[in-house]
Amino acid sequence: MDTFDYVIVGAGSAGCVLANRLAEDPAVTICLLEAGPRDWNPYIHIPAGFIKTFENSSVNWGYRQEAAPNVAGRTLLAPRGKTLGGSSAINGHIYNRGQAIDFDTWAQMGNRGWSHADLLPHFRRLERRVGSGDDAYRGRDGALVVTDLDHRHPLCDAFLDGAASLGIPRNDDYNGPDQAGVAYAQRTIDGGLRVSAATAFLRPAMRRPNLEVRTHAHATRIVFDGRRAIGVRYERGGRRGAPTTVTARREVVLCGGAYNSPQLLELSGVGAPELLRAAGLDVVHALPGVGEGLQDHYAPRTVVRVKNIRTINELSRGPRLALEIAKWVVARRGILSLSPTLLYGSWHSGVTPERCDLQFTFTPASYDEGVIGRLADTPGMTVAVWQQRPESRGSVHIRSRDPFDAPVIRHNYLDTDLDRRVVVAGMRLARRLLESAPMRPYYDFEEFPGTEVRTDDELLDAARQKGNSTFHPACSCAMGPDQDGGAVVDAELRVHGLERLRVVDASIMPRMISGNLNAVAQGIGDKAADIIRTASRGT
Repeated sequence: MDTFDYVIVGAGSAGCVLANRLAEDPAVTICLLEAGPRDWNPYIHIPAGFIKTFENSSVNWGYRQEAAPNVAGRTLLAPRGKTLGGSSAINGHIYNRGQAIDFDTWAQMGNRGWSHADLLPHFRRLERRVGSGDDAYRGRDGALVVTDLDHRHPLCDAFLDGAASLGIPRNDDYNGPDQAGVAYAQRTIDGGLRVSAATAFLRPAMRRPNLEVRTHAHATRIVFDGRRAIGVRYERGGRRGAPTTVTARREVVLCGGAYNSPQLLELSGVGAPELLRAAGLDVVHALPGVGEGLQDHYAPRTVVRVKNIRTINELSRGPRLALEIAKWVVARRGILSLSPTLLYGSWHSGVTPERCDLQFTFTPASYDEGVIGRLADTPGMTVAVWQQRPESRGSVHIRSRDPFDAPVIRHNYLDTDLDRRVVVAGMRLARRLLESAPMRPYYDFEEFPGTEVRTDDELLDAARQKGNSTFHPACSCAMGPDQDGGAVVDAELRVHGLERLRVVDASIMPRMISGNLNAVAQGIGDKAADIIRTASRGT
């Protein structure tokens, strides 16, 4: 058995930041376990390579959700990164922290120290913003490079003008004091290459002798001495790998994300007793909130056939694609340097009193069946829209006691009346944006949901038939003051009722944010490092 001060499970957005910050102290030792390989796959680093990693089992867990009636019985994809950098190595590059109200709500739910004012210093410390922005909100000296999209497409400019004609203003810094408006996307791309949590934070930290990173290390259970976590059992190289135990003198920290962290807790005997016993597992600690409260953003995508202009669809095939590849190889430019979303916006639905309860994206491309990663053969443009702070909640639980079985994922999208009404309002907004006067020269016809779909019920049915995840799973090990209220961790991210065990990733969010997960997961990792280091100095 190997012994370190800290054992971290998962080298994703939070885990990479946490390992980096803890390793700043040369007096401590850290072992970081990652189930996937090193991030050597070239498609990780080419921004448009997300299309190739989206369902690539070598760097992606490749989970699927359970069939559900609110999505017309479909089994939706639930991709998660399985490599150094985690999902930051396969995501759509967007940097969007969310609104101040998201984090102030967390604090109002009893999580002291998690308001926007508390988290803002962590966001600023991590970020190296290249571009405009108020330095009271933006960081300039961090490791995570955040740039503005430098590609300009006439359809994007027309869309911005169309939004303005509907009263939606241009907002060039939606990560500043106000999220409302639309702008070219801010993204974690620098010089035509992806900036993942691994390249920004883990790679520099791996040069320090007190951090050991072990890849192909699939964690199978937490080792307990009574209620105290003392190590992690893992198998290296997959199901037939040799079982190994690594022990922690100080703490075990789970950074596996919203699916894998609750799964590992349950495999280790921590969760709802009836579920654990049904799987043939001994109960180490009854904690019924584990795996409950799962949230995500659900997005129907409105697709319009385009005329009179070339879109990304045409550029991605044949000789034109060869030219785009040459552009990227020579100058790191062209469509290979792009994120899947070119414009980002936030606005209100009129259904709730919130100033921004909708988020929408625009790209001059269209995808088969609305699935990102499968470009259509015909020229098109797409607006995806989703509810920022949904009420619907689902769950993620173990399928069996076998740690190599995929978890059972149920998101329960559109489960509440409010969510259904907001999503329908969002679809109507998407349609108005695409039909605006500045877009008319390029608008041919609406492919989905189709002009025959007019009523609220018809739009809702279309959303159920073709809507999809935005791949933002969170809230399955929720933070809160009371485990009887469903919380799994406290405000110090310690697992309720256990010792020397924390969860540090997007699963600890008590409620979904109005943004993407990468920036906030990294902020959680940075704040957790301060919490852990402070606790260590106090012992």
